[in-house]
Amino acid sequence: MVITQRRKLGRSGLEVSPLSFGGNVFGWTIDENTSFDILDHFIAAGGNFIDTADVYSKWVPGNQGGESEAILGKWLKQRGNRDRVVIATKVGNDMGVKGKGLSRKHIQQAVEDSLQRLQTDYIDLYQSHIDDETTPLEETLETYGELILQGKVRAIGASNYSAERFLQALEISRQHSYPRYESLQPRYNLYDRDDYEQDLQKISQEQEIGVINYSSLCSGFLSGKYRSEKDLSISLRGNSVKRYLNPRGLRILEAIDRVAKTYNSTPTQVSLAWLIANPTITAPIVSATKIEQLNDIIKAVNLNLDKDAINLLNQASSSEI
Repeated sequence: MVITQRRKLGRSGLEVSPLSFGGNVFGWTIDENTSFDILDHFIAAGGNFIDTADVYSKWVPGNQGGESEAILGKWLKQRGNRDRVVIATKVGNDMGVKGKGLSRKHIQQAVEDSLQRLQTDYIDLYQSHIDDETTPLEETLETYGELILQGKVRAIGASNYSAERFLQALEISRQHSYPRYESLQPRYNLYDRDDYEQDLQKISQEQEIGVINYSSLCSGFLSGKYRSEKDLSISLRGNSVKRYLNPRGLRILEAIDRVAKTYNSTPTQVSLAWLIANPTITAPIVSATKIEQLNDIIKAVNLNLDKDAINLLNQASSSEI
């Protein structure tokens, strides 16, 4: 199948596929050649939205950060398809000796480093990776405004912001005529629902914010491949899945299985289709290390769950039960 649908990302003017490929795996769980194969397949299937960050994948022994952007940059250069792809990256996380935060000085240096690694002269969506309460929001947003005027950035977004701080940023942008955060990147999936749904979902809807949630499959838990602790050893992400192996997590998997059986689909497709059906979600971020996984993921775009299926999943995943 081929993804033909495009969705507007906030008021940015960017139009993106209803799935975003998460580049945190580049230079971590897959090498450069496999990354190229996965990216080729994603684009051939109609995807156009790729999310990465300057800090990916600094956590791997021997890495310094920037590995994901560098792999993506080589691919863009070799394929010559920069104008067909929407590239999102992030700034602000701890880059070791290169610093961290959202000060003017750090952003100005970090954007040049990212542009160099990505081998491009502009970033479509530049995101604040984590909130920096030591830097005034005015300083951060004004700096982003300068980058947009210089043509180095097309739009800006925020990741991991609280509702209070996100609203503050939007208000400061309005007051000072700075560019505003057009997207929000929260953790959101069938298991981790409360933080987004409590306040951020309403804000996103009212302010026309594009939401590109991460951890869409709970590090693979919602794909159904982790059913017990003995399954945790099957991948590098196993340890991060352990917290989902509890009565609520298993209840969610049971509901996903029921829906998957009804639709002759897979747990991965059902979990993503539930997100895609949410009118406040623009494009869930997903990763894959194999073409087979990516094919499974892409099919979620055409899986239209009915109200009964969505209600079943909502009820099973409610944290109030």
